[in-house]
Amino acid sequence: MPLHARTIGAAAALTLGALFLSAQHPAGLPPQPPPPVKERFLVNHFPDKPSLPPVFTIPVEPLGFTAPGPIFLGARNSLVSLDFLDENRLLFTFRVPGLMHRDPHSGEESDERQIRAVVLTLPQGAVSAEALWTVHDRVRYLWMLSDGHFLLRDRDNLLEGDATLALKPLYDFPGPLLWLELDPAQQLMVTNSREPVAPPSEPGPSLKPGQVASPGTASATITTGEDSSADAADHPDLVVRILRRDSGQVMLVSRVRSAVHLPINSVAYLENLRGRGMQWLLNMSFFSGGSKMLGNVDSNCEPDDNFLSESEIVAIGCGPSGETRIEAMTTDRRVLWISQTPSTEIWPQLTVAPNGSRLAVATLDVTRSVNSYAPLDSDQVKEQSVTVFDAVNGDIALVSPLSPTFDAGGNVAISPSGRRVALLNSDAIQVFDLPAPPPNKASGSSK
Repeated sequence: MPLHARTIGAAAALTLGALFLSAQHPAGLPPQPPPPVKERFLVNHFPDKPSLPPVFTIPVEPLGFTAPGPIFLGARNSLVSLDFLDENRLLFTFRVPGLMHRDPHSGEESDERQIRAVVLTLPQGAVSAEALWTVHDRVRYLWMLSDGHFLLRDRDNLLEGDATLALKPLYDFPGPLLWLELDPAQQLMVTNSREPVAPPSEPGPSLKPGQVASPGTASATITTGEDSSADAADHPDLVVRILRRDSGQVMLVSRVRSAVHLPINSVAYLENLRGRGMQWLLNMSFFSGGSKMLGNVDSNCEPDDNFLSESEIVAIGCGPSGETRIEAMTTDRRVLWISQTPSTEIWPQLTVAPNGSRLAVATLDVTRSVNSYAPLDSDQVKEQSVTVFDAVNGDIALVSPLSPTFDAGGNVAISPSGRRVALLNSDAIQVFDLPAPPPNKASGSSK
């Protein structure tokens, strides 16, 4: 999965363990009685309608949206984004169909595409702002911030926008910015970018305002232990950084050989360490040094870990038959709940409320189990569906189909309070009002 790397690979985990402040792993955890766990198996059938009626419905055809053709299914292209700016405004962006673009120099097909953006005011769905953007690849391009602003990624540039859809340059990277993610408080960013190593004789340019330091000029550069005299071709050209969103200060930076998903909160990052059999050890490594083993996750694949809040984590793994297994825990080592879907629900996509109170997991619903011996055919995809969970206890607040299918996500949004959910479904944006989420009594400290 290009730049959708589920989590740090085994080799990358070892590299980052050495790179990021040389955190030491404890030998193990003291014996503890297992906590009571509510294990939930979702119903093994495809929902034909939402479990709750929507309170607002906004048709999308008048906005210029057309459903993507079946040729896109399975390509994992990011074709839409749906986000709450606040409780009563939605930002809806989508690919505008058009002619194929070609590079003017090489004549080869270009990834350039047009994105239409509209701000919709609830409940009527009136358009209060609109814009047309050009982006130059097919992966995720937009990340919503909790203050009504958003980040837009294109090539080397990261821009910031607001409800007027005006964009201003934020940061300029030394090479194409491929991916980013934020901590729950949105004070820190993890970025992946492609930056070939400059020849040793080439001096580093002085930084201009908004430019992000390269690995050769950043004061927080951490070496990989490789021979610095080696040819540039021997060094990976992918760079992972942790930097402060407000200032662009690079805290940690390293070259890696594959894209890195690095879940962080304000004080630490998570990594998976291989155990025996299906066991993965979830380790929390602190930026200040040291680490804490949080516990074990049973999964046939490497779990995809994410911070829901400063002190709650969700790990999405795979059961023995390919079923999706979701485990929520706290940073003080308490397992909160476990959910498991049938093996015919694949490719989970996670959406989290800005306050961490609810999470949504969208999956492709297929007619049979999928594995490396029986790959997926597009005609075996029946639909896409989403389940919305209360983060604190795993109770299900909403289940709904999603149509059309977007296998890279972007068609589910949760409001800042966690009380509203918006879905792109049945040629409309459907908005649901949910009861207030239960209070989060997880008070585990990070360290």
